[in-house]
Formats: sequence, C-alpha cells, structure tokens
Amino acid sequence: MRARGDPAAAAAAAAAAPHVSIILPVHNAEPWLNECLESVLQQDFEGSMELSVFNDASKDKSMTIIEKWKVKLEGSGIPVVIGGHASPSPRGVGYSKNQAIAQSSGSYLCFLDSDDVMMPQRVRLQLEAAAQHPTSIIGCQVRREPPNSTERYTRWINQLASDQLLTQKGTRGCGEELVSGSPGAAPSPRHPPWIRGPLAGSQREQVFTSNGPTVIMPTWFCSRAWFSHVGPFDEGGQGVPEDLLFFYNHLRKGGGVVRVDQSLLLYRYHPDAATHSVLETTIWTHRVRFLEERVLPHWAAFTIWNAGRQGRRLYRSLAAGTRRKVVAFCDVDENKIRKGFYCHEDSQERPKPRVPILHFRAARPPFVICVKLDLTGGAFENNLRSLHLQEGRDFLHFS
Repeated sequence: MRARGDPAAAAAAAAAAPHVSIILPVHNAEPWLNECLESVLQQDFEGSMELSVFNDASKDKSMTIIEKWKVKLEGSGIPVVIGGHASPSPRGVGYSKNQAIAQSSGSYLCFLDSDDVMMPQRVRLQLEAAAQHPTSIIGCQVRREPPNSTERYTRWINQLASDQLLTQKGTRGCGEELVSGSPGAAPSPRHPPWIRGPLAGSQREQVFTSNGPTVIMPTWFCSRAWFSHVGPFDEGGQGVPEDLLFFYNHLRKGGGVVRVDQSLLLYRYHPDAATHSVLETTIWTHRVRFLEERVLPHWAAFTIWNAGRQGRRLYRSLAAGTRRKVVAFCDVDENKIRKGFYCHEDSQERPKPRVPILHFRAARPPFVICVKLDLTGGAFENNLRSLHLQEGRDFLHFS
C-alpha cells in the first residue's frame, strides 16, 4: 500500500514520469467503483504509477466517486488523469480504452474494468513479467464473484497451464522461448515460478474456442510500445468484441501470451457487464474467419469432430473452398454413424455435397474439434487422449 502522510514523497512521486498507467474506462459504475479504486490505492508496487480514467457518458454518480478518489490517490503519490464526455449515449468500451490510453503517459499499461478489484501485488508481478516479455500480453488467474458463476469458464481461465503448454515446443514465431517445464520440474532461473508462458504452443491453439482470448481482457498488462504496434481497439461500440479483435491482431503480429499463475483480480459477473452486449453470432463469425485465415489454409484436408449441431454449423459457416477440404465428420453416436453421411441441403452445388460420418477411430487427422470440454464426465477427453495426437498439429479445439 502507498505511504500516506508524507507530502514530500507524494510530490516527488507525482513529479516523476509514471512507469505504469492503470487504464480505467467507466460507464455507470457507481455500485463497484469505490472498491475498484480502493484496490488501486492498495497496490504494493513501489515505482511510479498513474490512474487514467475515461468517463463514457455515465448518468449515475460515477464522476462524484472518481473526483473523491482523485484527492485520496494523489495524496498518496498516484496522479489521476480524468477524461470523458457527456453525450447522450456512450461511445463504447473500445473508444473509452483508447481515450484513456491516449491521455496517459506510462511506459506500461495495466487494464482494469470498473467493476473488478485488483489484488495488491497485481501491478508489481505483472510488470515483472512484462519486462521479460516485451511483445506479450500478460494475464493472470482470477477469482470469480459470485464464486459459483461461470464455473467451467473460470476453470478454463485459471487452468490452461504447464501440461498444456507442453503440447507444442517453441514459440512458433513470437521470438521468445517457452519457459514452462514439465509438471514438477524446476522453473527456469530467469522466470519466477508463478509465471507461465509465453503461451505460444497449445494455448495459441485454444484461441479458436468460444471462450475467446486465452488470458481475459480485464487481466491484460502490456508495454505501451507493443500496444501501439498492435492497436488501437476497435471503436465500433456496443456489440463489438473489441478485446477479441485486438487479441487476434496481436497474434497476427507475432505477439506472445504470458500468464502470472496467481489470482490477481476479483472478476465480477453481473447482468450489466458490457460483455453481454456482444452477440454469440458476432463472435462466431470472427472465430470462423480467424480459423480460416490462420490454420485451414495449411491443411490440405481435415475432419470435423462432431456430426451434431455444432459440427454441422461450422461446416455450413466455412467458405465454399474450405468446405471442400472437409473429408469427413466423426462421432461416437451410432445413429449418426449408421446414417453414413451428412448432406448439405442449402448448398448451391450440384450434386449436393455428402460428407461421410465415421467413428472417431476410423477418421484421420487433423481434426477441428467441435465438442465442448468438461461436459462428458471425461469420456470425450479420454477418447481424444487414446489417439495419442498432438494439439496444434493433429487437432485444435473450436468449441
């Protein structure tokens, strides 16, 4: 926590160019803002730090709370930059983040949502990781609030770890070496044991799932230089997945992904969260296009694992040329397998495509897997493991 009651120290800290800028977009955040801003004050980072707030047309008492905390924070040596607008309608999260970044001056950017709470060590530990990985997005583990909300998603956020990192060797173009060892192995002497990454192997392959970025946006930390190279955020407004689009562009430019394996953020789930404004169909379209851009051009043929609704939906969503690469569906459902094929009735081709449906043991990789993980009591995961395949080379997860 910042020292209080020392005016000389506070003035010296305020005069120094900040090393870290905490980026905080705000829109009608009154219920959570006091706890969020208290967590800024409680950071144990001893270097220079500023808070950059952008108020996106809030109609509640958010600005009153911000002005109150500005006095407290600056009294503890944390300068506060406040921007915003009072238009009738908000301009969206992407616009607000871009504005908060533009008015800030730190060498590193720590992103914070106004309904979340940072643990005291967040800035210190993520800065340590970012200094070692200047072209990476740094994330962290989270604690969900309420505790039982989105249990599967929270497990996915927190448990993509070293055993999965080992499914690929090297970093495939991100310019940094993989630092996680096998389970139980000693960590690299250059990396504290709580740092996992760069996640350039299997975690890169997990970027095609419906879960989105493999380190979630509210945990992001990166250098300003790297953000400027990749960004800015899309400013399309409500309904645009600005974090997913930025993350895809980050990967296109060879960026890495590193996770600090400590819970550094209280991540709230509530009905008013901005993420609920993004339609699943919008995210689906971006995911399919990214899959077609990044992976499928390199495969001469592939099998879709799941002859049910999600597998057929993926097939229908593919461009015509990519659909022709699908040599089969595979499944375990005897009724689907007995039918023998899937006919794409909406196709304009004549004759209409008829794609074989095979048992998974009779199908050949690579596979695009459209089966949701953690829902079959381990049956699907056991079937996949029994084939002794390598993630990223022989299969990738899409659902």
